[in-house]
Amino acid sequence: MRRIGARLADVAREAGVSLATVDRVVNGRPGVRPQTADRIWETIRRLESAPLRGVAAAALHFDVVLPAGPNTFMQNLENAVAAAGRELDGQGVTVSCHRIEGFNPVVLAATIIELGKTSDGVAIAALENPFVREAVGTVADRGVPVVTLVCDLSNARTVGYVGLDNRAAGRTAGYLMGRFAGGREGRVALIAGSIGLSYRDHQERELGFRDALYEHFGNLTIADRFEDQDDFHKAHEQTTIILDRFPDLLGIYNIGSGNRGIGTALKERDAAGGIIFIGHDLTRFTRRFLIDGVMDAVINQDVTHLATAALQHLLAFHRRPLPSPRLGPPRIEVFVRENMP
Repeated sequence: MRRIGARLADVAREAGVSLATVDRVVNGRPGVRPQTADRIWETIRRLESAPLRGVAAAALHFDVVLPAGPNTFMQNLENAVAAAGRELDGQGVTVSCHRIEGFNPVVLAATIIELGKTSDGVAIAALENPFVREAVGTVADRGVPVVTLVCDLSNARTVGYVGLDNRAAGRTAGYLMGRFAGGREGRVALIAGSIGLSYRDHQERELGFRDALYEHFGNLTIADRFEDQDDFHKAHEQTTIILDRFPDLLGIYNIGSGNRGIGTALKERDAAGGIIFIGHDLTRFTRRFLIDGVMDAVINQDVTHLATAALQHLLAFHRRPLPSPRLGPPRIEVFVRENMP
């Protein structure tokens, strides 16, 4: 896609064509008469060379879609989105956050299409699913940019991804597990959020973790993978099952959410400190588990960075130059008890 400074909706209005026609021309796809394409490019040049007419003339509204449920990280991210949105109030930008049923691609796809009718940009925690990819393509045809947030989406017409390199995050977890094991032989368990690993970040973290153990720590084997739907109640149940099934377990790697349930089960079974526990995202619960010695390490991604960068991607689609410096990709942060911020 060729990046332009003018809003596609403005180009379509000024050139007297549809958003889909502008999108085809900008992306170099066939099906547009040469005379029409010339008129569109002339409109783009005229709009990009025109002086700014004030913030009010270019007011924008962005929508952020996150999964609902008892997920502390997603709640923290929602709060960060609200704060980042308030920072944009003075630039003529408003932001709404929507929490929808998690792990349901049909609901997510329908939400994307509905929001795309009125939104100037949508950021989503994506599910790896053809319904979702098709929905992204549908709103892209309307000239609405989509950014994937936390969870990326393969082969989709998005304008950016904001989140960790999750393969590297999983490898980091595997390396930490191996080092904490100290050469002991034994088994470790994986707990993932979704059935079939619907979230691509969960897929990539598991692959990275397995790769690290295979390449560097032959003394460790993976006992099994369990799923908790990113629900701490279910995580608690699964952890008790794991402890009963594998009494000699060395460690647990929690790929997604549910740390609260895992840590609570380990404390109830007097296994805290005896089983290596590595998870993601620094929250009020994981902080407490680190302090108490229940967790050994937390791999974190800064929610403020995520929210701000996602909105900047959407803003960049509509405005040139950006009103503030662009943020780079978030870094993988590893916290233990001694270095928590």
